[in-house]
Amino acid sequence: MNEYLIPANTKNGTLILGLFKPFDLVLLGTGILISLVLLMSFPMNATWQVVVVVSPGLLCAFLVVPVPHYHNILTIIVEAYNFFTNRRRYIWKGWCVKDVKDVK
Repeated sequence: MNEYLIPANTKNGTLILGLFKPFDLVLLGTGILISLVLLMSFPMNATWQVVVVVSPGLLCAFLVVPVPHYHNILTIIVEAYNFFTNRRRYIWKGWCVKDVKDVK
């Protein structure tokens, strides 16, 4: 009878609305605010102007969209950057390092 019930995702309790970190909301708010300021200050005469003006808000919304197995798209980009820029030659120092003869 020693069965424990552990929630599958306990991290959601620390997130705002179960989805966002405070930085995510600041990023999203900043992108939307920039888009709103640009919408009020530039005339919208052509489609390309609308796309340019709305793009900061859309880009920030894309970055904070939740994805499975990661927190959001921004997390995937940061982890991929860290993987490709950090050292990839790993030095083995495991529990059986003394048993291997070719370790220098």
